[in-house]
Amino acid sequence: MRKLGRKETHNKHQGSLFDYYNSMMINTADEDGNYVDLGGEFPLEENEHFNKLPVNTQMSNIQVPTNVYNKDPNILNAIYNTEALNDVFISNFQKDPTLTWQYFGSSTGFFRIYPGIKWTPDSNGVVAFDCRNRNWYIQAATSPKDIIIMVDISGSMKGLKMTIAKHTINTILDTLGENDFVNVIAYTDYVRYVEPCFRGTLVQADLDNREVRPLSASWKPKEANGQGSMCNQAIMLITDGAMEDFESVFEEFNWPERRVRVFTYLIGREMTFAQNTKWIACNNKGYYTHISTLADVQENVMEYLHVLSRPMVINHDHDIIWTEAYMDSVVSLPGQSKGLKKPLNIFTLSHGILLGVVGSDIPLMEVMKLAPRYMLGAHGYAFLINNNGYILAHPDLRPLVNELVNTNRLFQDTIIDGFFPDIIM
Repeated sequence: MRKLGRKETHNKHQGSLFDYYNSMMINTADEDGNYVDLGGEFPLEENEHFNKLPVNTQMSNIQVPTNVYNKDPNILNAIYNTEALNDVFISNFQKDPTLTWQYFGSSTGFFRIYPGIKWTPDSNGVVAFDCRNRNWYIQAATSPKDIIIMVDISGSMKGLKMTIAKHTINTILDTLGENDFVNVIAYTDYVRYVEPCFRGTLVQADLDNREVRPLSASWKPKEANGQGSMCNQAIMLITDGAMEDFESVFEEFNWPERRVRVFTYLIGREMTFAQNTKWIACNNKGYYTHISTLADVQENVMEYLHVLSRPMVINHDHDIIWTEAYMDSVVSLPGQSKGLKKPLNIFTLSHGILLGVVGSDIPLMEVMKLAPRYMLGAHGYAFLINNNGYILAHPDLRPLVNELVNTNRLFQDTIIDGFFPDIIM
């Protein structure tokens, strides 16, 4: 990739000068006619194969969400270290012209896109797309998860604290896919399930319910009855402070194996009970984080994915993970297009650190072409369904895209937002 200017990166090993094409900044000039910072001349041509979008098939470029600082040293170093992917993407497209978008989603937050495009923000100038929140990234980065979210609704959790807590819950739910199981429990002096219908159950992302034991036995909910994902198990504790460390509870239910990780989220600016909250996470193979403002939520919630990804480090090629994706944008963009995705996670095996997920989009129609009508006989037809029985493609039926999206957001839009105001009053 051509160097555009002189930007200092803080490489651990040596200082270097490096710049990159930011997909939002390319071909943008200031009042004096000079290209803006992280911009530059980036040729784009409309391409029929890529939904008639203006693209550059000779180069990839970088998208960074608004909530991530685009000159952060970790971002700059990670972008530099993934430059070699540009040649790989070009070579793949030359070998197989049916390929569409190829991309790399970094654990630091940037998104390398091939072919390179101009990324347009929303009407408020915000780029909300964060590759780490997408289903294809999460499913490739972590194993299936059984998550119990416990939120403190005591008298001190009012006003801004509760607003932050609700946003934290929603952000955690955004990181879950159809292979994950979840339930949300509120507690003060007593325990209450957010949705009574889900009492005593873990709910799959597609709302296929599976029975699980009550909270008192939630430390080992899957061993006895074989339900849930039976992979990563975690409890997310959202509170403004723990009065005690609850050592006796952990000793009875979780030690010494510590098979259930506990992640703690300390809400608010006060740090009075931070030590106990931190102790709970550190002694149960989890992660402690302090969330004092709404702006802190996104990055802090993502930390739990990094922790859960580490046990997946293996010494052989990782299996390809196929995930479904449904169009959630008027213009089909990489990471957002309707079809199948083929993501694969990338680790530094010596340290077990997740670098990111690389993948490509496979349009449904390309898959359907593998079974042409003339090969199926007079009354034969091809269709696609996923593991949960949803119709992805059918000659006589329309995929239930809107219904799927609405179903997956039921917990957030209806239950979460409607529950907490009532129980606090």
